[in-house]
Amino acid sequence: MNKKIAILGSTGSIGKTTLNSISSDKRFKVQILAANKNAKKLLEQAISFNVKDVFIQDLKIYNIYKIKFKKKKIRLHHDLKNINIILKKKIDFCINAISGIDGLEPTLKIIPFTKNILISNKESLICGWHLIKKKLLFHKTNFIPIDSEHFSIWKLIKYENQNLIEKIILTASGGPFLNISKKNLKNIKPKIAIKHPNWKMGKKISIDSSTLMNKIFEFIEAKKIFNLKKKNISILIHPLSYVHAIIFFSGDIVKLLAHETDMSIPISNALGIEKKLSKKVFINNLNKLNKSNFSLPKKKQFPVLSIIDLIPEKNSYFETILITLNDTLVNKYLKGEINYISIQKNLLNLLKSTYFKRYYNLCPKNIYDIKKMIIITRNYLNSNLKNYV
Repeated sequence: MNKKIAILGSTGSIGKTTLNSISSDKRFKVQILAANKNAKKLLEQAISFNVKDVFIQDLKIYNIYKIKFKKKKIRLHHDLKNINIILKKKIDFCINAISGIDGLEPTLKIIPFTKNILISNKESLICGWHLIKKKLLFHKTNFIPIDSEHFSIWKLIKYENQNLIEKIILTASGGPFLNISKKNLKNIKPKIAIKHPNWKMGKKISIDSSTLMNKIFEFIEAKKIFNLKKKNISILIHPLSYVHAIIFFSGDIVKLLAHETDMSIPISNALGIEKKLSKKVFINNLNKLNKSNFSLPKKKQFPVLSIIDLIPEKNSYFETILITLNDTLVNKYLKGEINYISIQKNLLNLLKSTYFKRYYNLCPKNIYDIKKMIIITRNYLNSNLKNYV
């Protein structure tokens, strides 16, 4: 029996990894593919996996390519507004690999039409988890995180009593500047900052890894997804990026989950595709465990760690403001408009500003509230941006 699957963001890294993971597994039938702009790659994927319904978000690209798709007998749709016409009953899996806050609306739209939703999109979970959770419960849809850290936590506590969790540890590689002094970072060029020591990632997430901002996002994700207090989550530097989560339980029990820096591992396991462990991998794994080399991150080296103190325990606009400020600043750095140090300094100073603090006790009621706050935040940042020297 085929397992029907939809992949949102199929032309990106996670989407391509998912397709590669299921390509040799005859149990899976790709029902829907969706992308933002990359119509050429989308067409190639649709032909390769015999997919008859695909979506493109960009209206201009949609209008350019709809005839070309039609000639290949593939129905090209704009947005996900026709999803209820295509899917008459729930499919087995949906992978949401759309990057950025743009992934939230498609997440909310697809939940009613899938039995299981697998999400790697940090922004959606951070800004809109309370909206996502409500829909998951209403439509009885299972949720599995496939970000390596959160998949690891999910896997470790799946059959455990969560009341026994004492501490969850998120590991961070420390990025490319782990052993570089702060004074030498000001003139770091983007082409150097995007070179992650372990993972193959996009430019934006690579910058977030170098500042440790990515780990702050994962901290907030873990807090929301697993309903934790801030005091129950910690971050450790682990340069090998081999151990992805460590959990301390009552009764002096510690569990950890480790795997290679390959996103196909959490994705495949979340989909129920299990590969046999080879002797070579077994030996390599033992060697890496012997070189774990954990250490505590220092605020002096990674100033964004102080953001943890600002995170409200309850849902609020804080998360949307944080995501928007960081995304905008990283984009400006990649364009050469500000230096590396300015990402962190602007971020911290703006987060602590009186202008934004008034929103930290208010919670967005819907996706439109979140979109409005994104615009407000960007406008304020652009009016108060500084390039620190």
